Amino acid sequence: MEAKLSTPSQGATGLIGRALALVERVGNRLPDPATLFLLIGFLVLVMSAIGSHFEWSVLDPRDGTTRIMVDNLLDAEGLRWVLTSMVRNFLDFPPLGIVLVAMLGIGVAERTGLFPALLKLLVATTPARFLTPMVIFIGVNSSAAADSGYVVLPPLAAGVFAMMGRSPVVGIAAATFGIAGGFSANVLITSLDPLLSTLTEQAAQLVDPSAKVSPAANYYFMLASTFLLTLLGWLVTARVVEPRFSKSEVAAQIAQGGLSIENTQSLTRAQWRGLVVAGVALVVVVGSYLTMALMQDGPLTGLVQPTGSLFPSPAWSEALIPLILLAFLLPGVAYGVVTGEIRSDRCVANRMSDSMGTMSTYIMLAFFGGQALAWFRHSNLAIVLGVEGADIVRSMDLSAGPLIVALVAVVAVLDLLLASASAKWAFLAPILVPILGSAGLNPAMVQAAYRVGDSCVNPIAPLNVYLIIVLVVIKRYQPTAGLGTLLALMLPYSISALVVWTAFLIAWNALGIPLGF
Repeated sequence: MEAKLSTPSQGATGLIGRALALVERVGNRLPDPATLFLLIGFLVLVMSAIGSHFEWSVLDPRDGTTRIMVDNLLDAEGLRWVLTSMVRNFLDFPPLGIVLVAMLGIGVAERTGLFPALLKLLVATTPARFLTPMVIFIGVNSSAAADSGYVVLPPLAAGVFAMMGRSPVVGIAAATFGIAGGFSANVLITSLDPLLSTLTEQAAQLVDPSAKVSPAANYYFMLASTFLLTLLGWLVTARVVEPRFSKSEVAAQIAQGGLSIENTQSLTRAQWRGLVVAGVALVVVVGSYLTMALMQDGPLTGLVQPTGSLFPSPAWSEALIPLILLAFLLPGVAYGVVTGEIRSDRCVANRMSDSMGTMSTYIMLAFFGGQALAWFRHSNLAIVLGVEGADIVRSMDLSAGPLIVALVAVVAVLDLLLASASAKWAFLAPILVPILGSAGLNPAMVQAAYRVGDSCVNPIAPLNVYLIIVLVVIKRYQPTAGLGTLLALMLPYSISALVVWTAFLIAWNALGIPLGF
């Protein structure tokens, strides 16, 4: 293992360890996450009234003529909207449907024994010293599957770490950094690339109508960043995060998660047969997906751009979760039938019900989180704050290096208020791309700086709704965990990534290396 699991010593009691312990204590004294979302919502309501009274507004960067005003949610019309949209706000909470639908399949795979068997296989085949980078690398590349990594990877990483006698909470932290902190990086072109490049190109054409920004405009840099973030996360995990947990704490977490020495025994013959059949089922499922996507006029042909481009279309993210449901459900059922865990359709339904039962806390949090985010968006405060932040960058009049630092910093701060990468860029691109272009930064570089600032803060962004999922998983192994626990775990990753990744981008620009093609 790359970090000894001894009682806290230099790593845990040094300056960094004491600072993180303080962050955890203070953070855990914050109200329950549901209450915190409610308080944020009330703050939005009050700020909307104040902003409307003082006529806070910005010029819409998309057309340059319309003024966007802060909308008062405490007047008669605003309160009417708050009340009549409450159910819709809950149903439209971004990860709600994703999590619940995916968990139907994931729950079957877990409760039939497929996941535990896979974990044993991973433990047997993965060298202990490379477990952390493997988890982080998979997390970084999980953005190819949109946001499903938040649902799938943290519990798997926790189980693998626990079976190796390491803190499952550390496994969750490493996975979360890869998923959230490395969201923009990938070895592949993901659906985020054409989404951002389209907005960047439109902004660049405000100055140069012939400007073109390819979906692969940042590919070289993001490919290199995938390995940079993997190494960085490995270092932070080994030197900062894991040494904070003593042997007794690790043992308590493993026991709390329901694992024991029996869980780490070798796979039985029935489990091996189940894994083989589940693997065959997965191949059949994925093969069916590819056939439907590549055949002429097939059900999934829309996932490929009409021009034959390899870049995924927006329909990819919409169809992905049902595809993930089946990709877990069918192998899980196949495994359960072979091992005897599933004897009838009632067994499948019962395991789905059990899976939904574990999501009660998340559903409750989703209700309050959905209200706060919808109020923030409807009040136009997010737009006003985003445009004002971009104006701050414009007024600094800096050279390329400091300008990149300033841009990353402003985007990182805004990410604490608005987690959606595409939503922020839709309003920032028309301002930043033309203005920073005149300062010497080409559109691809502005977009790359935006992606760095947006990704680094994701693991600690209070309004990153997917962090609720991570906190629920942590509570399985550490019931007393709160927001402070999560912040203390992820803060070293975010700070390190902000410094190292930004410096990497500045060096890349200084050396004149192409960002992409």
